[in-house]
Amino acid sequence: MAIQGAYGYQLSTVGKPLDLAELPKLEPEENEVIVKVAGCGVCHTDVGFAAEGVATRHALPLVLGHEIAGHVVAAGDKARQWMGQAVIVPAVIACGECPACKAGRSTTCRRQFMPGNDGDGGFATHVRVPARGLCRVPDKLPAGVSLEALSVVADAVSTPYEAIRRSGLKAGEVAVIVGAGGIGSFAVQIAAAVGAQAVAVDIDMERLELAQQYGASLVLNADRSDEKQLRSSVRNFFSEQAASGSTLKIFEMSGTAAGQVTAFSLLDFGAYLAVVGFTPKKVEVRLSNLMAFDATASGNWGCPAEQYPAALDLVLSGKIKIEPFIERHSLTETPEVLAGVARHAFRRRVVLVPN
Repeated sequence: MAIQGAYGYQLSTVGKPLDLAELPKLEPEENEVIVKVAGCGVCHTDVGFAAEGVATRHALPLVLGHEIAGHVVAAGDKARQWMGQAVIVPAVIACGECPACKAGRSTTCRRQFMPGNDGDGGFATHVRVPARGLCRVPDKLPAGVSLEALSVVADAVSTPYEAIRRSGLKAGEVAVIVGAGGIGSFAVQIAAAVGAQAVAVDIDMERLELAQQYGASLVLNADRSDEKQLRSSVRNFFSEQAASGSTLKIFEMSGTAAGQVTAFSLLDFGAYLAVVGFTPKKVEVRLSNLMAFDATASGNWGCPAEQYPAALDLVLSGKIKIEPFIERHSLTETPEVLAGVARHAFRRRVVLVPN
């Protein structure tokens, strides 16, 4: 079954507004599906592609957008089981066959498919994606949870979930989340869900107040403290609240150069630093601090598809709230929304909803 009449917003020229275009007839290969988009989250990575010189792996023009949820409306011969199913499309879809995948490192797969990077993404009415790794969404959702809102699970929820999972964060430990915005707001809730004490650091008081309502034990405004004061506040909280024998875990979620410098400055003895936010800008830090503190720094490119159901369960069980942290806009507003995200005009994650 082919889908005709689909349209989306394409990046044709870096630095220029996205163009509305009718998409070619969408017909799935045997292991592919066509998803009718219910919602697509807007990530700063999309801004990186559109305006900051980060190259897409697929040649332009290209429909951006990698946070997708919707219904499967067409499926190839080997993907018929997905027909009619509500799904979340992973932001990183591994091939499942290469040496990295077979070794359990699917997020480093060199044959991976990322919507809006390796092929057309979700700033559209429909998108063609591999069926591998799709996350099934129940037909009946809890009150207050909608399929379009679940689009942010594809990245804004699952990526910090994977960072926290890899860190081994446990109940009684202290997690510092630098950047309480699009992904950091969910990281705070995930940390609280595992029983950790979450410290949120940001320069926006509205974001910090919201973080405090949804799991943060302490909020710190980086604009109102110098580096030394901020470090002292974190260390004092850690010494008072952390379980005996535990070490500080720091999660950089801002995707800004200033946030990355702040996160690195918080390193302490045995600390663990996860770099989750992305910026193309360079930062200057003293890497020897990792040696001096016997600390660890790590990053994660998305989240393995097999971890999506667990991340989704945190939302369906009410341990992660999405609605207070998103705002919906019509797909027709895509160019204006992307420009707004670029200038940090939104305090919440924007979800684009086709008319």
